[in-house]
This record gives sequence, C-alpha cells and structure tokens, in this order.
Amino acid sequence: MAQSLRNIAIVAHVDHGKTTLVDHMLRQAGTFRENEAVVDRVMDNNDLERERGITILAKNTSVRWKEPGDTVATKINVVDTPGHADFGGEVERTLLMADAAILLVDAAEGPLPQTRFVLRKCLSLGFPIIVVINKIDRSDARPNEVLSEVFDLFCDLDATDAQLDFPVVYAIGRQGIAKRALDDTSTDLSPLFSLILKTVPPAPGDPDAPLQILVNNLDHDEYTGRLAIGRVVSGTVKANQPIAVLKEGGAVSKGSIKVLSTFEGLKRVASPDAGAGELVAIAGLEDVFVGDTIVDVSPGFEARALPRILVEQPTIKMRIGVNTSPFAGKCKASKFLTSRHLRERLVRETRRNLAIRLEETESPDTFMLLGRGELQLAILVETMRREGYEMQLGNPEVVTQEIDGQICEPMELVVIDVPDSFIGVVTERLGERRGRMVKMANHGYGRARLEYRIPSRGLIGFRGEFLTATRGTGLLNTVFDGWEPWGGAMMKRKSGAIVADRAGISTPYALFHLQPRGTFFVSTGIDVYEGMIIGEHNRPNDTDVNAIKEKKLSNVRNHGKDENVLLAPPRVLTIETAMEWIDADELVEVTPEAVRVRKQILKVNLRPRREDAIEDAQSQDRA
Repeated sequence: MAQSLRNIAIVAHVDHGKTTLVDHMLRQAGTFRENEAVVDRVMDNNDLERERGITILAKNTSVRWKEPGDTVATKINVVDTPGHADFGGEVERTLLMADAAILLVDAAEGPLPQTRFVLRKCLSLGFPIIVVINKIDRSDARPNEVLSEVFDLFCDLDATDAQLDFPVVYAIGRQGIAKRALDDTSTDLSPLFSLILKTVPPAPGDPDAPLQILVNNLDHDEYTGRLAIGRVVSGTVKANQPIAVLKEGGAVSKGSIKVLSTFEGLKRVASPDAGAGELVAIAGLEDVFVGDTIVDVSPGFEARALPRILVEQPTIKMRIGVNTSPFAGKCKASKFLTSRHLRERLVRETRRNLAIRLEETESPDTFMLLGRGELQLAILVETMRREGYEMQLGNPEVVTQEIDGQICEPMELVVIDVPDSFIGVVTERLGERRGRMVKMANHGYGRARLEYRIPSRGLIGFRGEFLTATRGTGLLNTVFDGWEPWGGAMMKRKSGAIVADRAGISTPYALFHLQPRGTFFVSTGIDVYEGMIIGEHNRPNDTDVNAIKEKKLSNVRNHGKDENVLLAPPRVLTIETAMEWIDADELVEVTPEAVRVRKQILKVNLRPRREDAIEDAQSQDRA
C-alpha cells in the first residue's frame, strides 16, 4: 500500500500561490465532477481565510494521479500550510505529516522571510525539496535570478549535497500550468505530478509493526464529535479497534475508535483500516490533544510513545479579560461574558494550537495570552467574537527571556519592498524604532528591497504607519530572528487620544467643532461613555471632550443661515488596528457587534496624565 502513497507539504511565503496551485492540482486530478461548481481557493474554507485572502489553518487533501503506463493510480496526500509568519506553529506541527515538500517562490519577489523559516524546517527534517518558481507570467518576473537566490538560501541554511540538487519547476499557478524549463510548452500540471512521483519517497513505515499514530491536529464534526487527525507512523489501524492514548507526562487514556476516516479529495471518507504512512481522522476519543500518541493495547504499549511535537516559543503577549465597560452585556449577540467562559475557550485553543500559551495573572478576571504575533492573536479574538464572546484586550507586548543573566527581547528580520521614492521616509521611520539596515538591493522596475533587523516591539503598531507613509504601495514581511539584550524604553505612539468625558449620544454639532483636534473613530449618533476614546489627537497629550453637546436653541434668529456641518468620514478600527493603536494605559473593548477603544481608568478626575499612566503600566509589567 505504501508504494502507491506519497505525503507532501506545500510551503511558501504568504501570497506566493500555494492554495491556488492546490486548486488546480485537485481539478486536474479529477477530484471534481465536470459540472461541479467550485470556488477559487477551495482549501480556504474558513470565513476569515476567505475574507482576508490568506491561509490561517493547515489543511489536508489528497489527489490520485496515474502516469502513462501505470496500472494503479498513486494517492498523493497534500498538506496546505499557512504562509504568514504568525501561523508558523501550524507549519511546524503539520510538516511531520509529510515526507517531502514543494517550496513555492514568487518569480518576481523571490525568497522572503517566511520562505527562509519554512525551508529551514523542511531541511532539518531531511525532506527532499521540489522548488517551484511560480507566477512566471508576471511582467516583472525574473525567474533565473530568483532561482540563484533560492540556491543561495539553501546554502545559507546548510542544506546537504542531496538537498542542494533540487529539481525545479516553473509554474503559472492561477492557470494550472507547470513546465520543467522556461521554453517548454505545457498546458497543465503533468510535469509537476510526474516530478512528485519521481522525487517524493513512498510513505515509510511497517504495516505489520505495533500501532503508533502521532496526533498533529484536532477538528470537530457535528455528527461524530472530536476528531484526532494524524499520521500512522507504524502498524495498521482499524475501525472499532480498542486503543490507548499516551499523553504528556506519562498519563494514559483508553478508548476505542468509533469512526476511522481517510482523506479523499476535500472529503473525509470512512475506511475499515489504514496502514503505515496514511493520514487519518479518528472519531471517538474525547480526551486527546495535539502531540499525543495513539497505540493499540497490546503488551508494553506504554513504552511506544512518540516524541511530542515542539514548536518555537511565543514572542508576543497580550492581556485578555472580562469586559468591564459600561456597555458590557448590552449587545444582543453576546453569549459568553464571564471569566469562566473566557478561560474555558482559551484553554481549548491552547490544546489545539501549540503556538499559543495561556498564563494566569494577579487578577482572576484577566489572563495573559502568548502567541507568535499580533495577527495570530487578532484572528483568535475575531473568531471568539463571532462565537459570541465579549472581552477586553491590553496592548501587545514582547515576551522577554533571561539569557546569561541579561534580560533579552526578540528581534525580527524585516524585508520591505517599496517604490524608490519612499526609501527615505521608511528609513527614517524604522530608525526611530531602533531598526538597523543589513541589506539593500534594487532589482529595477522602480522598486527597492530593504532588509532590517529590529526589536519586535518596534514593529507593534508599525504596519498601519508604514502603509500610510508609503501610500499603500509598500510590502512589509517579518520573521523571528533571535534574541538581543533589552534596548531600553521606546515610545509607541506619538499622538494622544480624544476621550469622551461623559455618557450620551455623539452629535454632529459637537463633532464638527472638535474636528480640528484630530481624527475621529466614531460617527454621529453613536453611544459613548466617559473614558471611551473617540479619536486620535493631533498633539502628544490626551484631551477630554464633550462629544454629546447640542446646539442651544432660542427664539432669536440670525440673518442668513446656520453654518453647514460637514464631517470627515471616521477611521473605522478593526481588532487588529485597534490592538496596534492603543498604548499601555488603554484597552480594546470587543463585543460581537462593536470594537471600541477606551482608557483603563474611565473617570476623568481619577486618570493621570498620559505619560505618567504609560510609565506606571510599563513598570508594573516589568515587575
């Protein structure tokens, strides 16, 4: 069976075309009926993935391909991984389900930070790599130069001689075309499929050995309940078989397999058995988590635990707690408001996602959530919000470590692609955040590539500022790049906040006269409360304002007409932009219907000046 089975992962930097390529692999392998309507990026089936256009969760699928002359089609299990650095934990744990990797690289952008991260992981596992230079139809494509850059990257990451002798495919992913040489004529992905069967080794493992299954992922089915998804490392698993789950710390849980499924196309198909090398989904085990080992209950099963999955440590932390604003619980869609609900949901997430950790704080209503980046935490909060949770978030901070007696902070390698005219402003902004340029290149086409090494906390809140400074034309990519001694204090936001000083409904008259003070986050007719931030001040200090003031009416009328009230459109904050914007003395209030920002201390007469409040909050966190 293993001879007709291949397991391969598709890895790349974000937006280099992984999911689109998988779409065409499924179509050309005959997964869909001829008359079946199929959406683009069919693997991105999560609402947030389709809205944002990125892959967030790693997913499994399979195709069957038969070469001319073959009597039996070979099953190819494909793992589609995220390309964003914040979801690196998904990549690390799902790579263990594969035996080789397809590395996609954009023919114009070349290798970027996440390309280095995923390639390093694949090389460390000893995978043979197939390099696919994608998007060769771009007007600014430079496939030969990019191939040289990829080879240099392999050398930098200490690839073995066998890994350096990687095969290359040139592709136009959105058209489903692959070719072995740039001047070849091709109309489909046949060259890629042939290379997969030739390069990827058959799935290893002895089907007659004692059973071992490593759990790499968890899912939920509304009919069968909790699903443990993993790879059969050795042995053969059967439906209704009694098994044991070997957990962390040596604990053992026994049960039986109710439903055994394998992956066929986009579906899970019930199967009576599955041999070594196969990827399976098992229903019937409620007490199972990522990293556990499933074994049969033959004598000596306790000694057959596989090494647990390890992922890199979090670099960003954020306080998350029960919503304490005056509007708490007033949203009709809110279902979960208490700390018990919040804790249960976060614990459930940490058991599924190894890249996220949860820690207690001095307050029973507040928890510390640790993750890989702001986007990962924002996606989790957005998911919870849609499930009916209310919460409040503190500002993101970096996780520190003590190394050789020194407090060290995480560093990031930042790769920026901008038009030549914005090099100066980007260099100035990153210099203010302690960024150090390590490389600069210009590939022509009027754009330059800058590489910086910068403390992770210098990037908190920088993406929005960067897009504004480059007028939306800049591309910014980051990846974790080690630890360095703490570099001292760093001011996060130069501007202050416009804060409502009383509760009520915002009026056009009040906002019109406050408009010269800055940019608003709210429009007219919005409920506000004392301490709620309604805008960004154009000066460094905070200002408390009356946003509900109405025009006084009298029986005296002036000649002519009243001045026309014209308001600029408000800047609408999302969870991600709100997390980036707030400072140490502020919070983000998240409900199913609204995202608001507020001061930690709501009362105007009890709130200290902004500089003092930030310094107090930072000193408490360091303590």
